[in-house]
Amino acid sequence: MPKNFDVVVIGGGPGGYVAAIRAAQLGMSTACIDEWKNEKGGPAPGGTCTNVGCIPSKALLQSSEHFEHAGHAFADHGIEVKSLSLNLKKMLARKESIVKQNNDGILYLFKKNKVTFFHGRGSFHKSGNDAHEIHIAGATEEILFAKHVIVATGSVPRAFPDLPFDEKLVLSNTGALALNEVPKKLGIIGAGVIGLEMGSVWRRLGAEVKILEALPTLLGAADAQVAAEAGKQFAKQGLEIELGVKIGAVTVGKSDVTINYADGKGTAQKAVFDRLIVSIGRLPNTEGLNAQDVGLKLDERGFIAVDGECRTSLPNVWAVGDVVRGPMLAHKAEEEGVAVAERIAGQHGHVNFNTIPWVIYTSPEIAWVGKTEQQVKDEKIDYRTGSFPFLANGRARALGDTTGFVKFIADAKSDEILGVHIIGPSASELISEAVVAMEFRASSEDIARICHAHPSLSEAVKEAALAVDKRALNF
Repeated sequence: MPKNFDVVVIGGGPGGYVAAIRAAQLGMSTACIDEWKNEKGGPAPGGTCTNVGCIPSKALLQSSEHFEHAGHAFADHGIEVKSLSLNLKKMLARKESIVKQNNDGILYLFKKNKVTFFHGRGSFHKSGNDAHEIHIAGATEEILFAKHVIVATGSVPRAFPDLPFDEKLVLSNTGALALNEVPKKLGIIGAGVIGLEMGSVWRRLGAEVKILEALPTLLGAADAQVAAEAGKQFAKQGLEIELGVKIGAVTVGKSDVTINYADGKGTAQKAVFDRLIVSIGRLPNTEGLNAQDVGLKLDERGFIAVDGECRTSLPNVWAVGDVVRGPMLAHKAEEEGVAVAERIAGQHGHVNFNTIPWVIYTSPEIAWVGKTEQQVKDEKIDYRTGSFPFLANGRARALGDTTGFVKFIADAKSDEILGVHIIGPSASELISEAVVAMEFRASSEDIARICHAHPSLSEAVKEAALAVDKRALNF
C-alpha cells in the first residue's frame, strides 16, 4: 500500500540523512531511502563518506600514522619499540568496525527523530505539482508519495578511459581501502585528495608509491605557498609525485599493471605496478533515478540542475551534495541538506560557499578557507599577508611536529580576512576558527586581539594574524 510523506529523501549519505533528520525535527513526516549494503546485505546508511570515503580513509590514515610513528618517531620520545610488525587484517577490521558504528549511529538517529527508513534504490515514477510518486526497489517493493523530494544520491568514481575498475588490480577509492596486502609497488593516477591520502596510507605501511598527475602543478586549488611546502614534505617522506604527465597505453596483466607515459619533459617512460589506484575525480550519481522520464533536468556535465537554493526543474523537488554544482565535500552536502529542509518548512536556510573549509588529511594536514593569494592577485584586490611557522610554536615542538605554517590574507584597507591557509599539525581542527571569523566578517586584528591558550597550536593562528600587521611576538 502506498505511503504518504511530507518529505522523501533519496540517498542516505551526509547530505541525505542530515536533511531527513532536520526535516523531521521541523515537524514534517519524513522518509529516507538508501541502498548501501553491509557485508551481510543489511542497511549501511552514510553513503560513500561513511562506507568507502571519509570515515574509513581517516581510520586507515590514523592507523598507518601510528605505525610510522612507532617505527620512526617514538625513539625521539624515549620509547623503544622492538620487533615492529604489521597486522593488516586487524587494521582493516578496526576500519570496518568504525564504519559499522557510523552506520548503526545513523539508523539510531533515524529512529530517535522518527524518520522512516527504507532500504533499497529509490527512483521517480511520476511527478506532479501536488505529489511525487517514488518507487523503491529492494527486498520488498514499496511505493511512496511525497509532497517534497530531496535528491541526495552523491557521486561515483570516474574511471580512466578504457580502464574499468576491477577493484583487484585497478582500484577506485573502494578497492584502495580494502587491499588485503601491502603492494610492493603502488601506482596512483591523480594527485588530488584521494590520491594523496591513499598514497600516504600505503607508503607508511611499506609500499613504494608513485603518483602520476596530469596537471603541471601540485594542488592547484590550494595556496601556492602551501602547495610548495606540501610537495617538499611529500618528497621528503618518499612519496614520489610526477607532474605534467601524459598517460599513454595502460596494460592490465594477470598480476600487475603497466603504464606507458610521457613525463613533464615529454620523455617516454614506463612503470609497472602491483596495484593501480585511479583517482581522477568523481561523477554525479544519477543512474537509476529515472530523471529523464519525469523531466528532472541535468546540466551539461550530468549534475542535477539547481538554482541558488537547490531547487530543481521539478516543483517541490530539491537536490543537494555531490549530485549538484559546487565542491564535492561531505560538510557542504550537510549544510545544503539542512538548508533545504528549513526552506521547505518556510524558513531561510543558509549556505555560504565562501566559508566552506577544505581539508586534506595527509601528514602534514592541509586546510584552507576563503581566497588564495593567487585569487586576490587575479581579482586585483589590495591585500596584506601574515605567516607564522609551527617551528616557532611551543606546543608543536612538544608534539614533535613543527612542519608547516599558518598564513592569513587580509584586505589592505578594511583588514577583513579574505583567506586562511594552514599546513601542519591539526590543520583540520585549527581551520574552524578561521571559518567562524570569516563568517562574521572579522578582521585579522580581531583574531590577533583574542586570547589563545598557551601552549597550544592555535597560538600559531593568533601569531599569523599578528604578522599581518608585522607584529608577531614569537617569530
